Amino acid sequence: MRKARQSGFERLESYLVKLIQEKGADADQPGGIVLLLRVLKAFSYLFGGIVAIRYFLYRTGVLRRYPLGIQVISIGNVTAGGTGKTPVTEIFARTLAAEGRKVAILSRGYRRKEAPWWQRIFTQVVEPPLVVSDGRRVLLDSATGGDEPYMLASNLPGVAVIVDRNRVKAGRYAVKRLGCNTLILDDGFQYQRLKHSIEVVLVDSTNPFGNGNMLPRGILREPVRNIRRADIIFLTKCRGDVSAVKDEIRRYNTTAEIVECNHTPKVLKDVWSREEYPLDWLSGKTVCTLSGIASPKGFENSLRHLGAKVVWCERYADHHRYDSSEVLYALNRTADMGADALVTTEKDAVRFPRLETAPVRCLYLRIAIEILAGGESFTQIINRICFRKTAAEGER
Repeated sequence: MRKARQSGFERLESYLVKLIQEKGADADQPGGIVLLLRVLKAFSYLFGGIVAIRYFLYRTGVLRRYPLGIQVISIGNVTAGGTGKTPVTEIFARTLAAEGRKVAILSRGYRRKEAPWWQRIFTQVVEPPLVVSDGRRVLLDSATGGDEPYMLASNLPGVAVIVDRNRVKAGRYAVKRLGCNTLILDDGFQYQRLKHSIEVVLVDSTNPFGNGNMLPRGILREPVRNIRRADIIFLTKCRGDVSAVKDEIRRYNTTAEIVECNHTPKVLKDVWSREEYPLDWLSGKTVCTLSGIASPKGFENSLRHLGAKVVWCERYADHHRYDSSEVLYALNRTADMGADALVTTEKDAVRFPRLETAPVRCLYLRIAIEILAGGESFTQIINRICFRKTAAEGER
């Protein structure tokens, strides 16, 4: 018998995420769940207090921010998950590298394999950062380096990708050992220990701030008002009128440039052979999906927009690491249903184990950022990082 699709922890995680992500999702819940949500609400006040104290200590200099003497671009958000940081990180790194900057991406490497916390506390050995890519070649797999770092390293030749919880240490390594002059701090808005030159904040236009509560009752990692620290705001997943979201942002930040963008499908690729298929291959095809991401509905709907008929969806918790039986089950189910392909996301594909044979095509959808409005603001930020005057500045 095939084992359960998700562990008990994953099922609980998925259920709670559904409750806290959207306004009104907790309506008409049984009494036990209402009590749980009240407990989570109490913890969210506690979490908010801790966040406020922490920022006060950094702002007053009690906790030190470490400058590295080079450009540090922080890319992050005020909410937990689902805003699309990885493609935005990629477009910044790719553009800056093309402009001649020696770029390194610093990542925490969320949910990568590492020693248990109790071993990390008591060990006296200071480990060097993990170099997923030195800019010339990819050195680590996704299990060791993390999903996003491995994906960025694979897609960005010429850009170093370094993983460490201590991003100050990772940054020093990038500067001294790899000769980097520009650092991109992936998911860096809350990481105050390393001094930032530019704050890039992402806001999901379809669900900007969840139900308005802090973690764990909502999805806010810090109060919405803290978006005032942003220098430039990427409004992601823009489809249609986003003026209401922009008005809400302007309540807290009146000066930051706002760039409207969308996560646009670019191509389909075979998970293992990397053979490419044009997007119009999906038109009229019947497909199944397999995903373990924060917002699977957006991925599934994008396939429908491309003309595919989605007949079955298998969802796991965010960052789920697949074993062979899970992938084989999804492939066999796809074949049994007579579907043309099993389609997954690029983030999921890097977590798939290698299979010798598959009963049906297994493809992933490659996504990239498309800037819809505010492209000149992005160009200005790039010029600022490269110490290049814009045309407007040159006329002064």
